[in-house]
Amino acid sequence: MSAPKRLLDAVARVTAEPDGVLSRAAAQALCEKTVKMSRAHAINVNISGGISQNVRFAANQMSTAGSIVDATVVVQSSYGPKHAVVTTNDLSDESLLRCVRESERIAKLTPDDPEAMPELGPQQYAAVDAWFDATANNSAADRANVALTALGPARKAGDLTAAGFLVAGAGYNAIANQKGLFAYFRSTSANYQLTVRTNDGTGSGWAAADHPDWTQIDFAAVAQRALEKARASRQPAKIEPGRYVVILEPQATGDLVQLISNYADARSSDEGRSPFVKQGGGNKIGEKIVDERVSMFSDPSDPQLLAQPFDGEGFPLKTQHWIEQGVLAQLYYSRFWAQKKNAVATGAPSSFKMAGGTQTIDELVRGTDRGILITRLWYLREVDPRTILYTGLTRDGTFLIENGKVAKSVSNLRFNESPLFMLNNLEALGRSERLAGTEQGGAVAMPSIKVRDFNFTSLSEAV
Repeated sequence: MSAPKRLLDAVARVTAEPDGVLSRAAAQALCEKTVKMSRAHAINVNISGGISQNVRFAANQMSTAGSIVDATVVVQSSYGPKHAVVTTNDLSDESLLRCVRESERIAKLTPDDPEAMPELGPQQYAAVDAWFDATANNSAADRANVALTALGPARKAGDLTAAGFLVAGAGYNAIANQKGLFAYFRSTSANYQLTVRTNDGTGSGWAAADHPDWTQIDFAAVAQRALEKARASRQPAKIEPGRYVVILEPQATGDLVQLISNYADARSSDEGRSPFVKQGGGNKIGEKIVDERVSMFSDPSDPQLLAQPFDGEGFPLKTQHWIEQGVLAQLYYSRFWAQKKNAVATGAPSSFKMAGGTQTIDELVRGTDRGILITRLWYLREVDPRTILYTGLTRDGTFLIENGKVAKSVSNLRFNESPLFMLNNLEALGRSERLAGTEQGGAVAMPSIKVRDFNFTSLSEAV
């Protein structure tokens, strides 16, 4: 019997659902069965899986389509501060028992973990409904028709070539231990990303959308945006690097601003490794660090986020306000660091949002005498962690704005910029929207923004 067939048979034994998503009851039963196999001082079981279905196209042709069903069981056994993890995707009783015994055997051989924490007891979680039947039940024909919204116009144009990837599916995650903790979350997701290039090799346009609810995505509009950006970006002009007024579309904003979440943990600040360290000691909580119009938070229940309401340990994730009206409001604490510092544990966020305004991108452009419109950023690399200074490149649609209008396409540019510097130079906020593909991923919502003195350091010949 093949491995995929064994997996499907195993899933069928524990759930009546044909799509590979374990119900809450089925996931809990499987967790409890595995926990009861333990001989260790403590056991933590994490079960995740689901179905992922996709279609890919390139060179104006369908190229691949697929459907993946998977399930993974991760078992951590602990003997005091010693612990080890073993993983399997075979859900049979025999495999689960081997997994438990192997994790116990290895745990006894490991050195003590000085940051080991005891298992959590039962917890209360926010009710987040991120499941949408329209997404879970999308068909191969549905996905093919999405691809055709881009392929049809690109073929008809004759001078454009489209490539894209659509993935939609449903998944679940469950966590349990011997102390009675049980956490369960199921969700759906549809993610569509599209690049259109001009056949002369000089222009490129990109657009994307992401939402748990398939019906909330206007796939034809995504295709139209990418097609229009490709046409408009051909034959780009070269401009001098320097400091410019820029309008970043939500994707570009998120590419840079989301990086702030990497530095928002209390431990790195307390140990002097953070941009939020105060000179002379302590941190900058309570201090103004960016423009007063900027607020950032994490909230699994936010309609634009709908993220998992617990972390990998089963710790509940609640609303966390990182920046409120420009002031650093909090940093996040792991359970270990909170205990060490006599603070309240928060867990690391599973979502990140910057609140926006009401202006559209067109309105931001009309209010700009001269500037640059940026579709998205890529290849971001850290330069200075003390200031969150990064270098990167614009990509897939960079345009010069003159007298309130998009005047022409310009060559891509390399930048050196920090989201903290940038948000201190804020001029206007656009609408916030859910993003489809930052370099880090995750449930992220960002607005378009207009900022001054954005630092471009050199030109890039890449399209």
